[in-house]
Amino acid sequence: MLTSILAAVVILGLLIIVHESGHFFVAKKLGVRVLRFSIGYPPRVAGIRRGETEYVIGATPFGGYVRMLGEEIGDEPRSEELYNYLVEIGHDIAQIATASGSQTPQPGKPDPDPALEAIAFHPDAVTFSRRLRPEETLLLNRIRISDSAAKARESLQENPPDDLMAAFRARAFPNQPLWKRFAIVLAGPAANLLFAPVLLALLFMYGMPTPLPVVGELKAAMPAIQAGLKPGDKIISVNGKRTPTWSDFSDAVRGSGGAPLSIEVDRPEGAAVIRIHVTVSPRREEQTTIYGTKTTEWIIGVMPRGDAEIHRMNPISASYHAVIATASLTAQLVAGLAKIVTGGMPVREALGGPIAIARMAGQEARQGLASVVMFTVMLSLNLGLLNLLPVPLLDGGHLAFFAYEGVRGKPLAMRHREIALQVGLFLLVALMAFAIFNDISRIVQG
Repeated sequence: MLTSILAAVVILGLLIIVHESGHFFVAKKLGVRVLRFSIGYPPRVAGIRRGETEYVIGATPFGGYVRMLGEEIGDEPRSEELYNYLVEIGHDIAQIATASGSQTPQPGKPDPDPALEAIAFHPDAVTFSRRLRPEETLLLNRIRISDSAAKARESLQENPPDDLMAAFRARAFPNQPLWKRFAIVLAGPAANLLFAPVLLALLFMYGMPTPLPVVGELKAAMPAIQAGLKPGDKIISVNGKRTPTWSDFSDAVRGSGGAPLSIEVDRPEGAAVIRIHVTVSPRREEQTTIYGTKTTEWIIGVMPRGDAEIHRMNPISASYHAVIATASLTAQLVAGLAKIVTGGMPVREALGGPIAIARMAGQEARQGLASVVMFTVMLSLNLGLLNLLPVPLLDGGHLAFFAYEGVRGKPLAMRHREIALQVGLFLLVALMAFAIFNDISRIVQG
């Protein structure tokens, strides 16, 4: 159980970092101020401030967020937003100041007021690592007039000068051009989708165990045992096509459509190996995937013995095969989502919550590094695709709002956006509750 929990926390934590880093780096690149990068949700466990951003670890796992300057809903910044912005400006000033006297600014402190007042009232004792911005100069001048940093912020909050508002709008997310906002939001899911081929390429270069087509267990009353296959048989070809791996053999069976298969086999006979041919007619049976979903496939009733060889690729070959494999996996996931939406696959069978993820993470961790990496790849693709769904509160919901704005030439009315986000919150909470209940019911039912 502990292995499952630790594996799930590590894997999900990594994917959350990847997702939020996509938002973070694109926002920074496009000039938007990022106030906080959080792994986990409040309450805060630990944090550190570097530059304009506070990096935080929250006590509530399985989530994270990037908080940018400005609220997404609202045509003008609220009063408390301006106040918080002034606090951020104070942190900036404290971080770039170096005192030559006895009063030293302390940039890591939650309250920068003592440092700001020392800077404002003793400017000759302080040097700066860069030139002050207009909004920083404005705050320091107001501190001198108001005799305290707190009073200065309150004064500027109540009657913000045009220069302060211009500086706020220049760095706030809602005031950016539509294409910038679209790029920032899209960057999160895109990071997860791009992370998959990177992981796969590293795995292919490191060396991935490739199961060999050697027969292990045979199921009773199934076509393979009826045709005469035995444990230890090595499958050489199917219908004349070579099958160097178990995956090649399995694909040939699943893709047979039920037609008889001519299988060439090397069979150990004492110290010798004899080659024989058998004909097997696959049978269509219901199977349960590792995600708990049901599917029907053509099978013959054999399991691999477990023989494998390590196959390593050079960087170019690994990158090529990683992209191909990612495209194939993505297509399978999209097809699965389409089945759920159209009713072709019951939601109860397809949906797994945090408990199911933890159980699968533990199973894969016990199988070894390659299994963990493949599970992480699948989860990363799932996270990227699900976040693109046009559901309010998800990245796809925000992208839908932006698409509407692009078509209509103006954003959706604030009241309508608020209603949509409330509906989205209700749907996500209901979905999570259903997923957890579904996980528990699977455990109870065995």
